[in-house]
Amino acid sequence: MNNGRIPRRRFLAGSAALMALGALPDARAQAFPSKNMHVIIPTGQGGGAERLARTFADFWGPLLKTRFEYSFYPGAAGQVGYELYIHKRERDAYNLLFGNMGPEMIMYALRKPNYRFPEDYQYFCRTDVDDSIVFVRQQSPFRRIEDLAAEAKKRTVNVAVSRLPHPASIGVLALGQAVKARFNLVPYGGGNPTQVAVLNGEADCGALPLAGVVALGDQMRVLGVFNDDFKLGRYTHDAPSINKVFGTKLPDLSSSRSWAIHTAAIEKYPDRFAILEKTSKQVFDNPAYREAYKKTGAPVETIQYGDRALCTRYAKTMVELANEYRELLTGKGGGKGKKG
Repeated sequence: MNNGRIPRRRFLAGSAALMALGALPDARAQAFPSKNMHVIIPTGQGGGAERLARTFADFWGPLLKTRFEYSFYPGAAGQVGYELYIHKRERDAYNLLFGNMGPEMIMYALRKPNYRFPEDYQYFCRTDVDDSIVFVRQQSPFRRIEDLAAEAKKRTVNVAVSRLPHPASIGVLALGQAVKARFNLVPYGGGNPTQVAVLNGEADCGALPLAGVVALGDQMRVLGVFNDDFKLGRYTHDAPSINKVFGTKLPDLSSSRSWAIHTAAIEKYPDRFAILEKTSKQVFDNPAYREAYKKTGAPVETIQYGDRALCTRYAKTMVELANEYRELLTGKGGGKGKKG
């Protein structure tokens, strides 16, 4: 008879068992990731950024053993999405941003938004390098970049761009200044509407990164490239370097997309960030990723991994470039926008 008392030995054994069971959820909570990843894309849905982000995550997700969910916040050349990500999303390493470093760092330099790089966020996995080009529709009377420049000396030529703060925009404005030609930039709020404006003749020409344009095949013709060491001539019918045609000294102007994360998440959860760095890099070793990337229409040669240090150098170079060409990008005659 124990008078309702639990023997000490059984009590201790039961307590140990409860403690062991209680430890299981804690152990699982330490695993990362233990839930879906959330991604903000600071452009509209259906564009090149979404296609490339989803293609990458199709291979990244299995490595992390999780899924990716997306939200799209276009507006103000990307500023809307960045503001929301930095100020409204939890800094827990489960929230990421997929951005286009070139135009979005130019926007950052010109607009001086209410956040700071790299104090508030950092890019850590570059996915591609995409050179800026000038292009026209196949039926355009402009057959060469020299023809376009000659016309722009007679009248103002309207140039469709995805947004004013962009490496391609810098290229066109700097070219106009160098050869005394008049180019009026018209931002259309994304690569797809920019291409449509060129195709339907609403704009005389366009300036964008290469990948989205060549995906349209023979509907477009590339007139020139803002890169002196261009290696993708087979995608452009060997379009020339703009510097070589005009004897100018414009910088190479490329865009690079990258995954980004809160700096506070890197500092607070270094183990989680290490997992993200390691697994994102592993995606590039998978041949199936290259095949899936090719199916987006983008040249597979544009795939170029870059780590956090490389991304940071590139981002700071874009800020320097924006400051160098600030007067051109913010001066009068910079273009009338369709939408942010």
